[in-house]
Amino acid sequence: MTAPVHPASDFRQRRTVGIAGIAIASLFASGLWLAVDHFMSPLPGMDTLGARMLLTLKCCCAAVLFCLVTGVEAVAHERLTSPAFDPLVGFETRRLRINQRYLQNTVEQIIVFAAALFGLAAYCPDGSSMRAVAATTVLWIVSRGAFWIGYHHSAALRGLGAPGMAISMIVLLYVTSRFGYEIAGTAGAIAPLVVFFAIEAVLFWGTRPLKES
Repeated sequence: MTAPVHPASDFRQRRTVGIAGIAIASLFASGLWLAVDHFMSPLPGMDTLGARMLLTLKCCCAAVLFCLVTGVEAVAHERLTSPAFDPLVGFETRRLRINQRYLQNTVEQIIVFAAALFGLAAYCPDGSSMRAVAATTVLWIVSRGAFWIGYHHSAALRGLGAPGMAISMIVLLYVTSRFGYEIAGTAGAIAPLVVFFAIEAVLFWGTRPLKES
């Protein structure tokens, strides 16, 4: 008879796989972002703020289509071809549950992504620097796909999509720091970073594993 797997041991194994997936995905994501930013031709007609905001809106539309709308469609198709057609019945397959979680997660993250992207565009003065907006969009869309596909293989492999959230957070930190500098110089640029990482430290401390007595 096979000995049962202890839940704590199973969790640590899954976490190890997840962390390894995040590390590999982060290396690929960094290369992808740098490749788009470096090799893409400068975008024409980006000298005005209005033009840069319009391009950013188009990037957001592409992200919504390929990441959010596809999630809605996946759930809809599941319901059209199974007893889940009536949500009140409570019928759910594993695939449907994963698609629903992907959809919910994408709704949450696309708000962060959109705010970061518009903020980044506001600090890009020309078509050359706007390549960063395009690179961020491409990376975010690819990361959402990696999250979705990975989740269908195992919960641990959803970590393949972590670079999408990471790039949004990094861009937001950059934008907030630039904004702080405009208000209060160097101190204003550093203060938001210190506050954010202090909050992160508290969250890590509050969720640290407790030692068994």
